Amino acid sequence: MRVLHVVTLHSPDNAFGGPMRVALNLAGGLRQQGAEVRLLTMGRGFAGQLPTDIEGVPAHVLRARQLAPQLGFSGIAAPGLLPAAARLIRSCDVVHVHLARDLMTVPVAALANALGKPVVLQTHGMVDPSGRALAAVLDAVAVRRLLRRAGRVLYLTEHERRDLQAVAGAQPLTNLSRLPNGVPLAARRTTPGEQLVTFLGRLHPRKRPEAVVAALPAVLGAYPQARCVIAGPDEGAKQGAVDLAQRLGLEQVVDFVGAVDHAGALELLRRTSVSVLPSVDEPFPMSVLEALAVGTPVVLTRSNGLARDVLAAGAGAVVDVDEDVSGDVVRLLDPAENERASAAAHELAGSTFDVDRVVKELCAVYEDAIRRR
Repeated sequence: MRVLHVVTLHSPDNAFGGPMRVALNLAGGLRQQGAEVRLLTMGRGFAGQLPTDIEGVPAHVLRARQLAPQLGFSGIAAPGLLPAAARLIRSCDVVHVHLARDLMTVPVAALANALGKPVVLQTHGMVDPSGRALAAVLDAVAVRRLLRRAGRVLYLTEHERRDLQAVAGAQPLTNLSRLPNGVPLAARRTTPGEQLVTFLGRLHPRKRPEAVVAALPAVLGAYPQARCVIAGPDEGAKQGAVDLAQRLGLEQVVDFVGAVDHAGALELLRRTSVSVLPSVDEPFPMSVLEALAVGTPVVLTRSNGLARDVLAAGAGAVVDVDEDVSGDVVRLLDPAENERASAAAHELAGSTFDVDRVVKELCAVYEDAIRRR
């Protein structure tokens, strides 16, 4: 089977985060199953030649151009996109589009439909009811039609399923399938030599990195040697977290390290005692899955798509959005409790979110999409 994965953006700082990581994990698993997989994406932040493969997966990377900075990822385009996409689409059996409301994935998905190829859409929570003018225009012109015509539309949670149906309109979508994100299982980390609390993700207001900073005075009261790392590209929330750290006198405790690549993220998680992601309405974060895969306990909010699994497995703690996370962080820093939660986290990743299991489900989805087409 020849599969084309289409993702909006690839960059050294991992700015687009989860969708590219999901695509790479799936592509790697599919290649192990004997499939031929290529990636089509835009590239940003590369000083010289654009890469021709990403983590061993052959890739066609087009130079990204920011047409409308105020629109963020939705305002990025690439010259020559459609001719390049047409060549790749014609040579594949199924097109897997990681769909967002942008100038990359929407036109490529529409082109794949026009060329008669089976299309599988995976939206990662990025296509939801929105009051923004651009979203309304794209939905009316293309997105609703793409959702209805797709061979399969993959969703992560029941909340995302409802959102997709709301965007599609009154006509029920009969092509929806749940597919969880998967992660390659890694060796479980050894017990960290320090009490390190980590936030790993985009520094966006919805991710709430300042909630981690606010918890540190109580954490230091129990573990005076504890330290904190805030890692991820700034998307508007960094300064507020920095200012809070300064007001609390935590400049020597909190290290804002900026964006890290995938290898750097895994290395950070391996030396982390507790990983905290206090974000609002997080569908299925890859940073949490990767923490679980190396055996790092996590603290999540109840609106996180992984919260129920983490709570049931005892792989960390779950709090309300407006709840102070410090109590659970302190509890999980206890060596005995940390070891127990670490083993549970590693077991959860291997038993429920192993990427090989997800890839087998995905292959069945592809075959169904091909039959439907």
